[in-house]
Amino acid sequence: MNNKSFAEFFAGIGLMRMGLERGGWNVAFANDIEEDKWSMYRDHFGDTGDFVLGDVHKLDADEVPTVSLATASFPCNDLSLAGARKGLEGSQSSAFWGFVDVLKKMGARRPPLVLLENVTGFLTSNDGNDFRDALLALTQLGYAVDAFIIDAVHFVPQSRQRLFVVGQKTKQVASLKDSPKFYESDCRPSALADFILWHPEINWNIRQLPPLPSSGQKLNDILEDLSPNSAMWWSRERCDYLLNQMSPKHRATADEMIRGTQTTYGTVFRRVRNNKSMAELRTDGIAGCLRTPRGGSGRQILFAAGKGRFAVRLLTPRECARLMGANDFKLKVSLNQALFGFGDAVCVPVVEWIARNYLNPCWEENFAAIPPPKAVKTPVAYRPMGKDRLK
Repeated sequence: MNNKSFAEFFAGIGLMRMGLERGGWNVAFANDIEEDKWSMYRDHFGDTGDFVLGDVHKLDADEVPTVSLATASFPCNDLSLAGARKGLEGSQSSAFWGFVDVLKKMGARRPPLVLLENVTGFLTSNDGNDFRDALLALTQLGYAVDAFIIDAVHFVPQSRQRLFVVGQKTKQVASLKDSPKFYESDCRPSALADFILWHPEINWNIRQLPPLPSSGQKLNDILEDLSPNSAMWWSRERCDYLLNQMSPKHRATADEMIRGTQTTYGTVFRRVRNNKSMAELRTDGIAGCLRTPRGGSGRQILFAAGKGRFAVRLLTPRECARLMGANDFKLKVSLNQALFGFGDAVCVPVVEWIARNYLNPCWEENFAAIPPPKAVKTPVAYRPMGKDRLK
């Protein structure tokens, strides 16, 4: 086992990898089922031989190398408030159980550390039962767990709250009274704090975390300087249509921006209100949460106005990369494919912060001096699996 190595499940386009590598970790294995995301991953990192394309339920646990950490950013579709809320039994989010099955089959080679990431809806899905069941599953595999919520706005100009879980392999059965004194904090809001205190049957290991940083970045700091003649800008008819989709309150804000002496920027999402498509404008210098463009409502729109004029376009792939803290990500795909890739990804500096402030000290304190168990196999070079699922 390489020191501080990790296996990345549900790897997507590789932003979890990017954040962990910035925090001093080394990738040893990656897996995802979506070929389009793998192509973006490969475009950036190269065909390094550590990526297995296919369904997590069909993975051979013996081919997962012995590592220090396993990460799982499993699908949020069934946990999100925007989804059908079928929870961990839904067709997408049930992939979590495939990950658990791989850990189970790894036996003594099970990684000392586990990191889960998902939307904050995971906390309340099925009245909290999905989150409880997931943590109990980790407990049954020998992990003591901790949970915290981080909004990417502390690092980039994007509002993006995500729930994280860290599992530490241990033979000890902890209780809240044995953990470091628990405080509600900016990482553990009251709803999460209450969940922890209401579920003593879960093997908790709560770690105190430092205060989150303040980014200071604003939306205009990440925008590309596009020519007024760029094809990205919408036609006048399309711009006027968007303006007329705004409620009186949002339209008044837009009109004020248009009258301004300087060009200012906002973002717009289309949402259905009372069975009518409405354009909602945000002007606090923070982008809304990037999402996959399913159904059209996930496409975040830039509204630029001032000096008696306004212009409208979608955010560019490069701007999406910057909003995820992946400024130098290599982009060779279409706009739509990029939006899907970044909309499902993790924010890079958030993961780096977790690595430096949680995973690294935890590793050094508890696991760095322990010899690793013997590996069974080493991973093969890129090998598609479950090809019938990808057609």
